Amino acid sequence: MTKQFHDNVLSDDALDQLFHEARSYNGWLDKPVSDEQIRAIYELMKMGPTSANMQPARIVWAKSAEAKQKLSDLASEGNKTKIETAPVVAIIGYDIDFHEHLPWLFPHTDAKSWFEGDEAGREQGAFRNSSLQGAYLMFAARALGLDCGPMSGFDNAAVDKAFFADQPRVRSNFICGIGYGDASTIFDRSPRPDFDRFNTIA
Repeated sequence: MTKQFHDNVLSDDALDQLFHEARSYNGWLDKPVSDEQIRAIYELMKMGPTSANMQPARIVWAKSAEAKQKLSDLASEGNKTKIETAPVVAIIGYDIDFHEHLPWLFPHTDAKSWFEGDEAGREQGAFRNSSLQGAYLMFAARALGLDCGPMSGFDNAAVDKAFFADQPRVRSNFICGIGYGDASTIFDRSPRPDFDRFNTIA
């Protein structure tokens, strides 16, 4: 299917792994995710584009039983088991004061001055771009042979206090279980719309 395009297009097997056959898992096989795998996910994730290379995502990787239990206690009932049984759960947050790092992250110009004095604008930009980074995280994990289970359904303020207390300008966005998905815990894929339903080429 992809051979009609440029020679550099990923193979159909790779596209299946990232998109066509990938699923959001509700349960996990009893198989660990290593610290080396976590670091490899981040090394890929950070290469995805963000506005002015702001890189606002701040991530806590809840891997220990204690950390996962603490997170589970702050989640909705339907997410508790998903959190407790995942090998690791990434808590994707965003730094409202990301602009303090722009002098080294985006040294081409004085980008820090673009955001000074505009906290509402910074929060909007940080939320948007950390959402992008959370998506990059999921595709990085899939590219490395892992599965994902993204979730909302938790007390954001409580999670901020519990996991980002040392970074008081960080706010949680969403969480994502990472591991080896148990296919018995998912249902048939929900419908995906055809191009013409929600798209216009102008």
